[in-house]
Amino acid sequence: MRTATTIEASGGQHWSQQADFVVEAEKLGLDVCWVAEAWGSDAPSALGYYAALTDRMLLGSGVLQLGTRTPVAVAQTAITLSNLSGGRFLLGLGASGPQVIEGLHGVPFARPLARMRETVEIVRRVFDGGKLSYRGSRFSIPLPGGEAVPMRLSTRPEHPVPVYLAALSPAMLRLTGEVADGWLGTSFVPEGAAGAYFAHLDEGLARAGRTRADLDVCQGAEVAFAPDEDALGALTAGRKKELAFSLGGMGSASTNFYNAAYSRQGWAEVAAEVRERWQAGDRDGAAGLVTDEMVLATTLIGTEPMVRRRLRVWRDAGVTTVRLYPAGTTLHERLATLGRAIELVREVDGAS
Repeated sequence: MRTATTIEASGGQHWSQQADFVVEAEKLGLDVCWVAEAWGSDAPSALGYYAALTDRMLLGSGVLQLGTRTPVAVAQTAITLSNLSGGRFLLGLGASGPQVIEGLHGVPFARPLARMRETVEIVRRVFDGGKLSYRGSRFSIPLPGGEAVPMRLSTRPEHPVPVYLAALSPAMLRLTGEVADGWLGTSFVPEGAAGAYFAHLDEGLARAGRTRADLDVCQGAEVAFAPDEDALGALTAGRKKELAFSLGGMGSASTNFYNAAYSRQGWAEVAAEVRERWQAGDRDGAAGLVTDEMVLATTLIGTEPMVRRRLRVWRDAGVTTVRLYPAGTTLHERLATLGRAIELVREVDGAS
């Protein structure tokens, strides 16, 4: 398994601290650093900066959100970052949700599946370098009824640009299997992943005449090490409000892909009630419904032997890149956690 992490450039106490984290993570041997946008800093600006600070590590947009840029602007960004970094860029795309896309950016969220498919098609046509003429249900280039004629970019990618899709819903998972080079996943329970995720990915792969070997399965979770069972209990309790936010606050009143993913993996009743209480403003009550099992099943939190065992389960379930979110309140603590986690992944990957 490769190792990865995800950061937000503005997520640290200081912008420079995140840059220091990226540089030191490369020294620890991390393979991939994804940079998120969400509703904070933009990803491409930070990725260009981090490309100048690093030499070996792959850098990815994790993720650029559909609707915030035109497909051609996405392609321009990808080409620029790939060429600047010497071919180290991975293009991660995601639909986000109506709260961010409509509530923050003021553009329609409707039909994200069609928008994603057409965006990937257009981006790859731009990469190919020909004049762009495209007619889809969401995008028409050139704009019909105007005076413009098809154009091509004056630049080309000097290296392949792998495309990763962030997907949780069955339909988006099928599309990922059909058209993407990699899957950016979350809310992952390996014991239930065959039905909740891989069945849909495999359907898309088969549709395109591909196999699982053609897709990088990149799964992410927080990693934290507890010295003993008592400390583990405190760690688990501390994560319940964060999970309640994902189940109740990440999305609109009717659309929450994280909630749906947990529901498909055996927690439908709990997830529904957490969402109801969170939306009603009862945040503590929502967190109180989250069980220890829910936290431990979808994270890499535990004693060191526990984390090692869970990594084996992830590997055997089909994960090929493990995305680590290291716990810690200081840069030193986060790097120490990340370094030990990378060592464990290497141990597990080298074992039979």
